[in-house]
Amino acid sequence: MELSELIRDSIKRLVPYSPGKHSEDVKRELGLEEIIKLASNENPLGPSPLAIEAICRAAPEVYLYPDPTWRDLVLALSTRFDMPPETIVIGRGSDEIIHMAGLALLEPHHEVVFSDPPFALYPLTAAHMGCKAVSVPHRNLTHDLEAIAAACTPQTRLVFISNPYNPTGTIVRRDEVDHFLAQVPETAVVVLDEAYYEYVEDPGFPQSLDYVREGRPVIVLRTFSKIYALAGLRVGYGFAPPELARGLKQACEPFNVSGIAQAAALASLQDEEQVRRSQRMVWEGKRYLYREFERLGLEYVPTEANFIFVNVGIHSRDCFDGLMRRGVTVRTGDIFGLPTWIRVTIGTAEQNRVFVEKLEEVLRQASSK
Repeated sequence: MELSELIRDSIKRLVPYSPGKHSEDVKRELGLEEIIKLASNENPLGPSPLAIEAICRAAPEVYLYPDPTWRDLVLALSTRFDMPPETIVIGRGSDEIIHMAGLALLEPHHEVVFSDPPFALYPLTAAHMGCKAVSVPHRNLTHDLEAIAAACTPQTRLVFISNPYNPTGTIVRRDEVDHFLAQVPETAVVVLDEAYYEYVEDPGFPQSLDYVREGRPVIVLRTFSKIYALAGLRVGYGFAPPELARGLKQACEPFNVSGIAQAAALASLQDEEQVRRSQRMVWEGKRYLYREFERLGLEYVPTEANFIFVNVGIHSRDCFDGLMRRGVTVRTGDIFGLPTWIRVTIGTAEQNRVFVEKLEEVLRQASSK
């Protein structure tokens, strides 16, 4: 018997998540001294100095198990968002809370519905639980909420809406979400994945915590990985009505978030200027990139996140390779089914300038062929 026969079919069918090349690997392979990484939507300003200080203070106690109830962080989030502590769940990034939702809510006969292209964890959650994954095509590079609602059946138990939508940066607004929630079956739990919500400028963005306060079957996900620049520590948080939050916690592994991660997240919440500084960088950066894309005649999607989806007019792999040889990494659109598009993280002013310069070189070389 082959050992591979022991692996479940639903897992075998999965395509492993592709994070892209690590910057150190690229530097070694190409002999580059520096790489500008604009591929993973990280915050190049780095974490708050308060977070770094908290990490240093917490480091000597790594021999202790962390607080399994995340007490101090939960209380801080409760105060910040005026939400009862019993509605708050902490995870190793918001990814783990997605996994908790699958463990807590899904049986093999259930369905998981999401927009195509999805964040990788959505179909993965369905596969983990042996459920049917229902993928609904996007409409104009954003969620087609009417089609998603129509795809729901009495077997639908989880519906994922990333807002802003990764990879395009578009959003669905409050009136659209209100209408959508009225259409989905009452037995379906809607997960509003708001990893990038701090970057949103549109005043029509949903006040999603109101749904939780109303006791709706909604889970709201947020993270310290993006604007707070703690991606390497893996800490995220979510809000759900108490009954749902209790189930998520029951599905949670003990001691899931390290003491260092909890300390850094707690300190980050105290640094409002770090958030404002990061917002200014992204809001100014995206307007600069809009102007440059228009100058180059490139189609792009106006974004509410810290990345931009742009149609470079050549295969995204060729663009990726050309940029990488010049010391810049981005995300290719072929993995999202859009082969001539790339997703680029909005960086510092200097990183954005270099990216545009190198992109122009790549496109000029491609046109000369």
